[in-house]
Amino acid sequence: MKAFSLRSINPIYYLLLALPVAIAGSRLGWSPLLNFAVAALGLVPLAALIGSATEALAVDTGPRIGGLLNATLGNAAELIITIVAIRAGLLDLVKASITGSIIGNLLLVLGGAVLAGGLKNGRQRFSREHASASATSLVLAVLALAVPSIFNHTLGGGAQPAGVVESISLGVAVVMMALYALGLFYRLRHGAADQIGEEAEDEPEAHWSLRQSILILVFSTIAVVWLSEILVASVEPVTRALGLSEFFIGIILIPIIGNVAEHLVAVEVSLKNKIELSLEIALSSSQQIALFVAPVLVFVSLLLGQHLTLVFNTFELVALIAAVGISAMVALDGESNWLEGAQLLGVYVILGVAFFFVRG
Repeated sequence: MKAFSLRSINPIYYLLLALPVAIAGSRLGWSPLLNFAVAALGLVPLAALIGSATEALAVDTGPRIGGLLNATLGNAAELIITIVAIRAGLLDLVKASITGSIIGNLLLVLGGAVLAGGLKNGRQRFSREHASASATSLVLAVLALAVPSIFNHTLGGGAQPAGVVESISLGVAVVMMALYALGLFYRLRHGAADQIGEEAEDEPEAHWSLRQSILILVFSTIAVVWLSEILVASVEPVTRALGLSEFFIGIILIPIIGNVAEHLVAVEVSLKNKIELSLEIALSSSQQIALFVAPVLVFVSLLLGQHLTLVFNTFELVALIAAVGISAMVALDGESNWLEGAQLLGVYVILGVAFFFVRG
């Protein structure tokens, strides 16, 4: 075990100071805008802690169990935020965060990693076979997400008997979770998790004991729930104060808050000329959101007395298809350069500008 030193602390963990500030602000009745901002800052290091604790557990449990842990806890912070939002009845925000997470990973995260890695290391190469498998899974995931929306928009979902769209969403959710489980089984069976572990094993991650990892994971999860309550309670006042839509907060801000630590890791490893690991972070996270998190939220909403359907507006569907299409074109040739990264980021900015003006 490495000796502890201040230099070994990830600078992002200093944002944990926002945790007591956010709790105090919610108790003292600070402005919703300030509470929202401080809670968002506090969630960033907590998401990083959950990720680090999961990776530390993976070291103790072995690559296969570790792969399973990463597959279920990889987007834990965002999952908790959206569950709290469902309980508050903010279903539009939750659906926007689903599409925003997928789009953000494919355009913002991958684009930033490819741009940074390309500028420092020149042309970078990676496995076409692995990229192709990930791209295929993403295409299938987007098609599954699109089915309830296409039914609702083109076949008159509102004119159908009550509960039809909800039933379709539930059926799609079951199939998506089954596909995710099969994909996970295939990867674990054929050692994909081992390969990723070998590529990442020289990264300077925290070397925590099993007990430390569990305690940190429990603490981080409880803290994320607490800050999520503060964040979600501030959403409606913030939208009124800043003139933002609930849709924009869900599709842009929530995914960034929940995944910024993971985004930074993708860029960092790309700078170290490990573009394959950057691709794995971006593409696997998108798959997990589409095939695991979204279906789980559908069932969680039922338990909470809500009815979350997988019906997205037309612009969201176009954005999803565009993000999957352009990221697949970048990934399928087995090499990347800084210009492709800039193009991915450009598409994200274009979509973000349009999202700003979407109301509902």
